[in-house]
Amino acid sequence: MAEPNPIAWWRRLLALPNESRGKMLAMAFLVAAVSSLTVSIAAVVLQPQIDANKAAERQAKLDAMIADLPGLADILAETGADTLETIIVDLTTGLVAEAAFEAFDFAAIAADPETSTELSDDQDIAGIIRRPNYAEIHVLKAGRQVELVILPIYAAGYQSTIRAFLALRGDLNTVAGLVVTEQGETPGLGANIATPAWQALWPGKKLADDDGTLKLAVVRGQGTTEYEVDGITGATRTSTAVGDMIAFWMGPNGYAKVFEALRTGAL
Repeated sequence: MAEPNPIAWWRRLLALPNESRGKMLAMAFLVAAVSSLTVSIAAVVLQPQIDANKAAERQAKLDAMIADLPGLADILAETGADTLETIIVDLTTGLVAEAAFEAFDFAAIAADPETSTELSDDQDIAGIIRRPNYAEIHVLKAGRQVELVILPIYAAGYQSTIRAFLALRGDLNTVAGLVVTEQGETPGLGANIATPAWQALWPGKKLADDDGTLKLAVVRGQGTTEYEVDGITGATRTSTAVGDMIAFWMGPNGYAKVFEALRTGAL
């Protein structure tokens, strides 16, 4: 029995009439296979560049947020600093992480069971399934006094993962700013969380009341208190997701121990 010859097979295929069903099916399969292979190879080859571009975009938005924070230039001048201190913290202890990281990747840490914690349904109000055990935060101090802290936060939105930076004043209760760095929500509706106009509603809002009860929320309609941010009309689920993101990360399973360490000077 003769061994299959790919060249002979190809020639026989090409020799078939164009209206041949077998030829049409074979060509359709080959086109689909080549296209799929090309897309897969491109995805693998380009993924590092895509990740780098996303990281650069997040950093650019963080830099823009820092530049736009009211009074930050005065704080930097008073302290003699020209930048924020970046600290990798252990969310389990609230202290500086003992683990070493060559390049900190928040998403990769959250996905790795070795560096993250699985959340129960009751705990997982942000819909993230696993909480990373480590986070890279940015802190500005005047001596030992905290003046500003910027925290990365994220949650499952209506159509995407919403990622943001939340900046807090030195009392760790007053919002200095919020910037959404990544989202894929509905254009013209939920995507409005990334607009300057909506993000401008956040500075000056309070996280908790005098008893320490977390109260900051995104409400339906217009916010009427210092704990309320206007919801986005027609985007209730996205608005709720942002509120849940704040509630989770400012709570006991998020940055609570980091706040404690900052207040006591342990961090």
